[in-house]
Amino acid sequence: MAEIRRIRESDVDTVVELVHDLAAYEKAPKACHLTPEKLRTALFRPSPALFGHVAEEDGEIVGFMLWFLNFSTWRGVHGIYLEDLYVRPGLRGSGLGKALLATLARECVENGYARLEWWVLDWNPATGFYKSLGATAMDEWTVYRLTDSALSSLAAHAPG
Repeated sequence: MAEIRRIRESDVDTVVELVHDLAAYEKAPKACHLTPEKLRTALFRPSPALFGHVAEEDGEIVGFMLWFLNFSTWRGVHGIYLEDLYVRPGLRGSGLGKALLATLARECVENGYARLEWWVLDWNPATGFYKSLGATAMDEWTVYRLTDSALSSLAAHAPG
């Protein structure tokens, strides 16, 4: 079984490659603009807001997860939002995904965080796996997103 550990600076190039592999798997390779410099800055700046773990087997990184804290006003405490979870295709079904998620669940429990959340594409075959862990699809909620020109346009209307 692989070792699950926090991302080190020396892991950044490999994690960026895996993020691009994930983007290709999700049929959006051109939408991924992550570079090693961007990820290194996000993870290792003073007071970072992004965190991550890798799964390492025989000296090779075979999976990763990137996450950050969110906050539930209803619960009154932080939670974790899992941005990305990826395991190399040849190792899916080996227990690595569960080990990564269990590590993050332990992070929540040890820190008193109320929940662990993530988004999954509807067509992703992992939805059955997530449900088997007790995860609940929040299908009564619709995700909204502002990016690019829409984000800039709204920002132009901010007071001050």
